[in-house]
Amino acid sequence: MTAEELRDLIAGGLPCVHLEVDGDGRHWSAVIVSAEFEGKRLIQRHQRVYATLGARMRTDEVHALSMKTLTPGEWATQQD
Repeated sequence: MTAEELRDLIAGGLPCVHLEVDGDGRHWSAVIVSAEFEGKRLIQRHQRVYATLGARMRTDEVHALSMKTLTPGEWATQQD
């Protein structure tokens, strides 16, 4: 899997304001900014992303994914 493919999978299942994906084909990191994270705890945000990847997480197609999940407001604050 490429970074672009993983980005497309996440974006296809979760409306994102900003999305960055980087990795080596097995170990990935992502910055995901979505309004759907509003009012959700960190674990709920991560579960939402995992839900977009479905079986790919269980079959080891995506071995490891480190995430920074932010709301648009949190993202804007970090950009200042």
